[in-house]
Amino acid sequence: MINKMLKKSFMLPLIIVIALALVIYKMKSRPAIEHQVLSFPTKTVEVITAKVLPFRSRAVAYGHVEPSVLLNTRTEVGGKISYIHPALKRGASLSKDTVVLRIEPTALEFSLDKSKAGLAGSESSLQQLKVEEASTRRLLTIAQQNLQTEEKELARLQQILQQDLVARSTVDAEAQKVLQLRQQLEDLRGKLASYASRQAAIKATIKQSQTQLSQSQDTLGRSEIKLPFDARIGAVLVEKGEYVSIGNPLFEALGTQAIEINAQLPIRQLYSLIAGTEKHKINLQNPEDLQAEFSKIQLEASISLVRVEGSTEKWSGKLVRIGESIDPTRDTATLVVAVDNPYNNVVPGQRPPLLKGMYTAVEFYTPPRDMLVLPRKAIHQGRVYIANIDNNLEIRAVKITHTQGQLVVIGDGINAGEKIIISDVIPVMEGLPLKPFHADSVEKQLAIDALGNADTAALNH
Repeated sequence: MINKMLKKSFMLPLIIVIALALVIYKMKSRPAIEHQVLSFPTKTVEVITAKVLPFRSRAVAYGHVEPSVLLNTRTEVGGKISYIHPALKRGASLSKDTVVLRIEPTALEFSLDKSKAGLAGSESSLQQLKVEEASTRRLLTIAQQNLQTEEKELARLQQILQQDLVARSTVDAEAQKVLQLRQQLEDLRGKLASYASRQAAIKATIKQSQTQLSQSQDTLGRSEIKLPFDARIGAVLVEKGEYVSIGNPLFEALGTQAIEINAQLPIRQLYSLIAGTEKHKINLQNPEDLQAEFSKIQLEASISLVRVEGSTEKWSGKLVRIGESIDPTRDTATLVVAVDNPYNNVVPGQRPPLLKGMYTAVEFYTPPRDMLVLPRKAIHQGRVYIANIDNNLEIRAVKITHTQGQLVVIGDGINAGEKIIISDVIPVMEGLPLKPFHADSVEKQLAIDALGNADTAALNH
C-alpha cells in the first residue's frame, strides 16, 4: 500500500516536467512569424498649378435710371396759352429747338411797341439837341465876329471924339451896341455849355429806353417756349386756352443724350474695389484732385436690367462721381454712373431703351492686376494642401488678401508654380503619398473667372 502511494507521488511531477518540456520544444521548433510593414495607400488628388493671373476686382450695385438732364418747365410770363405742339404728350420724343408752347403775346407786343416808341423819342430829342448845338456854335462865331467889328468901330469913334469931330451921343450909342453884343455872346456861350449836360441826360434816357426795349423783347421771347435739347416728354400740366401766371409748371422734359444711375454699393464691396490702388493723401475739397483720383481708379461699369424677363443686354457706363454721404440704414455708398446715348441701337423685344425708373444692376470692374489667384475650394481654414516635389502632402498656412465669389487672392504663403490640391484629402496628414492629377479645365476656368467679363482672348497670349 505504501509502495503504491510513493509511486503515485513520483509519477505526477514527472508527467508535468515531460509536458512542460514538450511545450518548450514545440515553441522553439515553430518557424518565426513573418512581419508585414504597413503604410498609407497612395491618394489620387486633383491639382492645379499656382499662377499669377490678371485679376479684376468686381462688385455689383443696384439703382434706378434717371435722366442726366431733367427740365421742369415753368412760365416766365403770365398770359393765356395760345398754342401747344400736337406731340406735346407724355412719352413723346421731340427734337431740339422745337416750339412746343406759346403764350398769347398781345400785351407783351404792346409793351414792346411802347418801349420802341420811347426809345425813338429819346433818340429824336438827342438828334434835335445836336442840331441846336451846331446852330448855336455858328451863332456864337457870328456874334464874336460882330463884337470884334463893333469894338473896332467904338475905338475909332472914341479917337474922333478926342478931336471933337463926332458927337458924344454917337459914341455912347456905339458903346451901348458893343455891350449888347457882349451880352449876346455870353448868352450863347452859356447855352452852348448846357448842351453837354442835356445830351448826357438824353443819353441816359436812351439807355434806359434801350434796356426797357431789351426787356420787352426778352419777355416777348419767353412767351414762346422751345426745347433746349432733344427730349422725351414727361408730365404735361397745362392745356390750350388756359391762363397761366408766372412760375406756373408747364411740362417735364427728359434729356435723351445720357442717363444716370445712382447705384447703391455696399461699403465692404467698395473697399474691395479700391484695394490695391495707390495710397497717398488727397484733398477731396479740390475738384481737380478728386477728378484725378476718379481717373486713377479707372472703374469700368456694365449695366444690365433687373426684373426684366429674358433680358441679357448690357450697356457700358462710366463712373462720374461718388455720393457725398453713406446711407446709414443700408450701409451703402452712392456711385453715379452715366450711360451715353441710351436710346441708340434699340431692338424691339430684345434691347429696350434705358427709361426713367428702370431698375438696373451695375457691375463695376477694376483694370486687370497681376495676382496669385486660387479657387475658394482650395482653402481649408486658412491653409492649402500642396503636392510637393516628392508628391507628398504638405500643409501650409496662407495669407488671403481678398475674397471674391469662388475666388481668393493669396498675398503670402505659396509661390507660383507649386501644385495646389483642389480635391478632398482623407486623411489629412503631412507626408501622405499622393498621385497628382492635373485639372486643366479648372485651371483654364480659373483664369477666365479672374479676368471677369473682359475679353478672354487676352488669356491666350
